[in-house]
Amino acid sequence: MHDIHPMQTLNVGAGRTDEEYKAAEESRRVELRNDVQTYGMYFFIAAGLAALGTGLLPIRLFGIVNIGFIDLLTFYGGELIKTNPLLLRVAAAVWVLALVGLGFAARKGQRWAFWAGLLLYAADMLPLIVMFSLWAFGVHGFFVFQWFKGQRALGELKETPQSAAAAAASR
Repeated sequence: MHDIHPMQTLNVGAGRTDEEYKAAEESRRVELRNDVQTYGMYFFIAAGLAALGTGLLPIRLFGIVNIGFIDLLTFYGGELIKTNPLLLRVAAAVWVLALVGLGFAARKGQRWAFWAGLLLYAADMLPLIVMFSLWAFGVHGFFVFQWFKGQRALGELKETPQSAAAAAASR
């Protein structure tokens, strides 16, 4: 008598042997792991661009990669900025370090890091609208989209074939 594999019972992977199914599933998981790493790298790219856009580096790309909260502080800070000239650099450094920290967490498979980056940049898009930084708004939108895809890939990666099979069986 042959053992019936649960995947055969559900008719998942019909036409494939058990070994082929397992190889395909492992290939999918490797692809998802690579995707998570790629999407996590966008935190480091965003940190570099933020350093360029805020004046932390000797070269400044104003208008392309602005940070909305830093722009608001610059524009409405007035006397506070004049008396504390390092305040802008400290705020920019905190922003960049937060992105770097989120990048390391995301590349280690922490889904919350993707959500935190997504929420941080989505919230920063509001000041960009107020400051009419439409190009920077688009750059932020790009990162939000990439980090959304990263958290989604991580969610798929953490979903085991057993839990998917159990969910399908309960329908």
